[in-house]
Amino acid sequence: MNGKIIEQTLQTLGMNTVNHGASVGGKKGWLQAKGQVLVSYSPIDQEPIGNVIMATRDEYEQVIETAQKSFIKFRMMPAPKRGEIIRKIGNALRQKKEALGTLISLEAGKIKSEGLGEVQEMIDIADFAVGLSRQLHGLTMHSERPMHRMYEQWHPLGIVGIITAFNFPCAVWGWNALLAAVCGDVNLFKPSSKTPLTAIAIQNIIAPVVDEYGIEGVFNLVIGNRDDVGNPLLNDKRIPLISATGSTAMGKKVATSVANRLGRSLLELGGNNAIIVTPDADLNMALQATLFGAVGTAGQRCTSTRRIIVHESVKDRFIDRLVKACEQVKIGNPLDDGVLMGPLIDHTALEQMETAINDCAEQGGYLVYGGERLIIKEFENGCYVTPAIMEAKNDYPVVQEETFAPLLYIMPYRDLDQAIEMHNDVPQGLSSAIFTQSMQAQETFLSHMGSDCGIANVNIGTSGAEIGGAFGGEKETGGGRESGSDAWKIYMRRQTNTINWGSDLPLAQGIVFNPDIF
Repeated sequence: MNGKIIEQTLQTLGMNTVNHGASVGGKKGWLQAKGQVLVSYSPIDQEPIGNVIMATRDEYEQVIETAQKSFIKFRMMPAPKRGEIIRKIGNALRQKKEALGTLISLEAGKIKSEGLGEVQEMIDIADFAVGLSRQLHGLTMHSERPMHRMYEQWHPLGIVGIITAFNFPCAVWGWNALLAAVCGDVNLFKPSSKTPLTAIAIQNIIAPVVDEYGIEGVFNLVIGNRDDVGNPLLNDKRIPLISATGSTAMGKKVATSVANRLGRSLLELGGNNAIIVTPDADLNMALQATLFGAVGTAGQRCTSTRRIIVHESVKDRFIDRLVKACEQVKIGNPLDDGVLMGPLIDHTALEQMETAINDCAEQGGYLVYGGERLIIKEFENGCYVTPAIMEAKNDYPVVQEETFAPLLYIMPYRDLDQAIEMHNDVPQGLSSAIFTQSMQAQETFLSHMGSDCGIANVNIGTSGAEIGGAFGGEKETGGGRESGSDAWKIYMRRQTNTINWGSDLPLAQGIVFNPDIF
């Protein structure tokens, strides 16, 4: 890989070959970490990009203590003023969009347009948060008691722990940190160990804004191992909310640990997303959505399309056209123009894909196309594969699991009831879609009899959610909601207030004291 691109990108983002993994924000907010060295490898060629000295338990404690002190002050800042800070963070991200997008491609393996798109999503959520800073509203209710007024208001929670996955190293931080900040919270960011440099870059980009407003301790970063940072974070009673994005297995551990201390969890976990294709569907649209959902980020999105449930009358035609489309997908260096699919994140991901293909075949499935490793001359150590298409049945054990790779299972159905039953018959419940020209099929899919997922689309694929709507899923996806709508409420605590502006004190349950008592 071109070392000059790495050097220029890191330099533009204010980074070095060796970086420290603990910060309370601002240019002078970096702590001298004393932990082990974490090497960030590029999926492009599995060569190192840079090193991070991880935080120890001592640095974790320093960051937490600073965050606690900062929260006491930051929560008193008027919400619109906090929104002004987020507006400037959005502008700072605009200025570094190109470099940060390039780093995402280098470190996460996303194609360049996806890397830039992720930064744009951060910018968009910043704009959303600015507007939200003037809309943190509660309700007014009528009291059953005369001369009483009831209303509810929302208060900041405190420190929000943010644990992210490698596939969206920036956007998920933005969804949580920027919304939490306008709510008056401070945050502690623990990124994936596979994408630590991107997290450091974010801290550097927003540092001038942190310094301008003197808000050290609001946007904090700790990169560390499980013993020094991971487990302490989950079990820390000083952190009322943990937002975690990752696998279902990871989410179960987070939920258990946080629940044991009666904390809150916001979980965004695995997806096993399906598209139903009806006989009258626009196949061109369905094929485009399928291809994008299956190969985007090399199938390493929680919203990636995993299953196609296609009517038996159009199944063969759909498969034939999908195979031809897959053959046209350019696979290679994600920084090159025209490349539509980059590498898998590492060799473990490659092995998991190969295992899933073999398991499906053993369980009765049939490999229609792809699933082969590609050896690209200049990137021989990179984990490049062709997207795989397999005919399978929904009840195969391997189909019931999420394989984080470009592996697509296709299965036929006879009628809509059967299709919906198959669609819902998996443990996960994140994103879903139906392609149809039938209003009855559309409305059935969107009704309580239809998709059991947190996201349900019509004539739109499973991948590519807009920030204006709440994002998240049901069942083993965790039940969390982030980004738009009223997702901000998870970062605050609700308080119901009652004011008696009269001269009498009516008591509950109609109890009346003898006036002689008083």
